[in-house]
Amino acid sequence: MDISNLIQTVLIYALPVIFAITVHEAAHGYVARHFGDNTAEVMGRVTLNPVKHIDPIGTILMPLMLYFATSGAFLFGYAKPVPVNFGRLRHPKRDMVWVALAGPLSNFVQAILWGLLLVALVAAGVTETFFIKMAQGGILVNLVMWAFNLFPLPPLDGGRVLAGLLPSGQAQMFLARIEPYGFFIVMGLVLAGIVSTYWLRPLMDVGYFVINLLITPLKALLL
Repeated sequence: MDISNLIQTVLIYALPVIFAITVHEAAHGYVARHFGDNTAEVMGRVTLNPVKHIDPIGTILMPLMLYFATSGAFLFGYAKPVPVNFGRLRHPKRDMVWVALAGPLSNFVQAILWGLLLVALVAAGVTETFFIKMAQGGILVNLVMWAFNLFPLPPLDGGRVLAGLLPSGQAQMFLARIEPYGFFIVMGLVLAGIVSTYWLRPLMDVGYFVINLLITPLKALLL
């Protein structure tokens, strides 16, 4: 393992990852508060302070261990989940969908903003590789978080969305049966390549297409 490459990679991705995780988790708490549940706010989680959202094991230790173990071929991590009491939402079943979608949608917005920054850097004649790669990394990191978290199995956000869209009885049965094993099921599907092949890559291709479509007018204006 080339330590210098590792340090460079960490420095390039550090800021995009911190922003991606922090805004994602804060968005859940903010939308939950908007719909009537202030649990996250009371616990200090409706904040852009990354320290409140970073999990020492899931955000730092696990990704680093996987990077070394797989030579960078496979990375996985997680942040502290924002506490949400769905029973306190004004319309629990409906509002749960919006609370769950808030995180992934915040990542998609960030991916667009990193794309705009990339165009601005190129237009300004910035040739420093570090900043160009950071902007590209910001797009990649946020699209991965957007697509992965929409996978329709709990404990991922997509599982909550699916549960909110299912009829009440089916939703309760779905969550009750799947959620205790959800993390292990998702990890198994990830390691088997199913999530990457049939969900992550197709959805990310759509994401890149939409972002390119949105920033094309700015590219035409500046470049």
